[in-house]
Amino acid sequence: MQTRPLSVVQHRIKPGVPLPFSILGPDGQLLLAKGQLIHNEAQLEAMLERQALVDMSEVEAGRVDPRSCDRKALPGLWGQTLDQINRMLRASVHHDFLGALDEVMQPLLGLVERDADLALFQVLRQEGMPEGHYGVQHGVHAGIVTLLAARRLGASEEEARRALRAALTMNLSVLELQGRLAAQVFPLHPRQKLIMREHPARSRELLREYGVQDEDWLRAVHEHHEVLGGGGYPKALTQPSELALLLGCADVYTAKLSTRAGRSPVPADRAARDFFVSRKTLPAASAIVKEFGVFPPGTLVRLANGESGVVVRRAQPAPVVVALVNKQGEPMMTPTRRDAAKPDLAIAAVLDPSQMKVRLPPEKLMLIAALT
Repeated sequence: MQTRPLSVVQHRIKPGVPLPFSILGPDGQLLLAKGQLIHNEAQLEAMLERQALVDMSEVEAGRVDPRSCDRKALPGLWGQTLDQINRMLRASVHHDFLGALDEVMQPLLGLVERDADLALFQVLRQEGMPEGHYGVQHGVHAGIVTLLAARRLGASEEEARRALRAALTMNLSVLELQGRLAAQVFPLHPRQKLIMREHPARSRELLREYGVQDEDWLRAVHEHHEVLGGGGYPKALTQPSELALLLGCADVYTAKLSTRAGRSPVPADRAARDFFVSRKTLPAASAIVKEFGVFPPGTLVRLANGESGVVVRRAQPAPVVVALVNKQGEPMMTPTRRDAAKPDLAIAAVLDPSQMKVRLPPEKLMLIAALT
């Protein structure tokens, strides 16, 4: 039996939900069997303080591998993975931060490997995000972009994973505040501005406290708001690291695509154009724009034949679209795949969500994308 501390997989436990695996005492004796309940966070914390263990063979046996599962399961796995990353990063106490981060990254890496188009779909279509989760999910979205762009730039797998770790943790000190700011309609007050200006340094220090010793990771987190030539913060550096520049690009680009209180996301084509014009000398910016393309998965569009729908696949010479609304503006009984390479089905315009006359639930829209 191979055991590891419960703290490595505590993000997979939800109070009030049957345990997905058994919990053992430090001597290996059974404390709680699979299917029993931990009733509240205080009980979970008590288990962690007792240095409880889990049998990793049982943990692995209950895991669904996104690289080989039925495609119908992918939307559910995305939701589960985002929830677990949220609980891991926002935990009030971190007993084994590095082990837990690597553990929670595995399904995310598997989901991106299984279907990169569906991963980009998450970045574009953010409807249904739980209240207060913006900080973590923005990090996940930036992480997806950073991972794919790093690979496009020729990074090794270890370098790409470092980039993902850095993206997930660059805002570690302000996750709660970011969630509140996403719902805040008035400008930041002075105290909030100060916290946000200091958050790169504070996030780096938290990572040090949690045991991170990778200086490239720490430097990238500290410098992700610095700008080549100066003018960024917190130090106004003129030469931030390459990884910091990549993080900064992913941060800015995904923020343009996100919904905030008081403003809609910037349409994908305009976001790419504005983003690239302001950073066209940076290889990282070029890599991100090339990875997404003009009409990335999740873009709402109107076709030349009058139908409206959503882009689901990057393809050459044109992306694949699923039509959701017919020429008369009525919902289609069956969403239908369209080849935008054909002149009469070409993309004529990018739509704002408010221009779509049919609003499908986010999980339904994601399932359509997963199965197309």
